[in-house]
Amino acid sequence: MAIKTIPLSRLETNLRETLNECADSGRPVVVELPDHRLIAIAAVDAATAADDSLVDELLQSNAAFQDLVSKSMASPRVPFAAK
Repeated sequence: MAIKTIPLSRLETNLRETLNECADSGRPVVVELPDHRLIAIAAVDAATAADDSLVDELLQSNAAFQDLVSKSMASPRVPFAAK
């Protein structure tokens, strides 16, 4: 599957068209930022989005989130105060 690479200016000019093209074709779009970093945009179908394994994978791949969860697990539990 070919990956399409576009400059940021094209995404800014044709945002809706570019996102629809990505979603309709199922092909990822890579956006090149002015400083030459790359950002990937990929369509996620509704069945995949509802799949808990996708959420788990996304959470597991985020080191900052993992640190936050670790800190939370290490802290004492305080019940919510009744109003």
